[in-house]
Amino acid sequence: MSMIEQVWEKARRNRKTIVLPEGDEPRTVQAASRVLKEGIANPVLLGDPEKIRSVAESTGTELDSIGLIDPDASSKTGPYADLLYELRRAKGLSREDAGRLAVDPMYFGMLMVKSGDADGLVSGAIHTTGDMLRPALQVIRTKPGIRIVSSSFLMNCPNPDLGENGLLVYADCVVVPCPTAEELAQIAVSAADTARVLCGIEEPRVAMLSFSTKGSAKHELVDKVREAVGIAHRLAPDLLLDGEMQLDAALVPEVGMSKAPGSPVAGRANVLIFPDLQAGNIGYKITQRIGGAECYAVLQGLASPCNDLSRGCSVQDIVNTIALTAVQAGS
Repeated sequence: MSMIEQVWEKARRNRKTIVLPEGDEPRTVQAASRVLKEGIANPVLLGDPEKIRSVAESTGTELDSIGLIDPDASSKTGPYADLLYELRRAKGLSREDAGRLAVDPMYFGMLMVKSGDADGLVSGAIHTTGDMLRPALQVIRTKPGIRIVSSSFLMNCPNPDLGENGLLVYADCVVVPCPTAEELAQIAVSAADTARVLCGIEEPRVAMLSFSTKGSAKHELVDKVREAVGIAHRLAPDLLLDGEMQLDAALVPEVGMSKAPGSPVAGRANVLIFPDLQAGNIGYKITQRIGGAECYAVLQGLASPCNDLSRGCSVQDIVNTIALTAVQAGS
């Protein structure tokens, strides 16, 4: 059974309600129908119900018992506006503006999650990452002890000798361009949690990557990674984490033994933390395009799961992201 099939099974065992703010987007409507039929989650589509039904009819999609909510007509809109006002009034949000924002499907969906009326949210088929992250940070906020939202890429590699029987977690690859040492440490802790929850990796082994291994090179960039290692150890003392180290030292046992003898991680890492976004983005695409890995992306660090799609996503991509979100919500 592949990693994503295992995610589907986990989602089925503990079905969650996932809200989809882009409720009248055709791929999203089709994905919601499939998710319900597969028993992966209970999807809720936001938007004008008549428009959603029209999209379903034009795409030959059965809506069955999928929840349809119009933020403009919902009895929850008023209470959600009150909640948003309480959350943001210290930042200068007026009650009038809270009412205006509460009918926006993205904010409405976030407020559903905040209120416990949904367990997670998926969007991005027509919205940018920023369109989703801004309300997520304003409403959902971050987990205790974590001040940064980042991404993890779940890389299912054809070579079973890599990582955890071919599974590797890469972070951060799409969100934080140039993380500080503190941010790198928080990304590492979040990525280890993602490895446990979504990949079933019972023992995350985290390598903080650099172009140096254990002082083999001297540079301020290396110093930042080394500082991040110390901070991560204070944040999560029981986590198997080491660095700085080069990629081959992290993944290849004989290289790890040679370059970092005695390391609990070298040569057998299953979670790789890249020093900046350029390295992370290039790294995951090389692994995907040249290495032939299957690739699944999630956001991490939020108090409740909200995940972003590529605007070029397929129906299958949306289904998989809903399943991943549901499993995150059940952790």
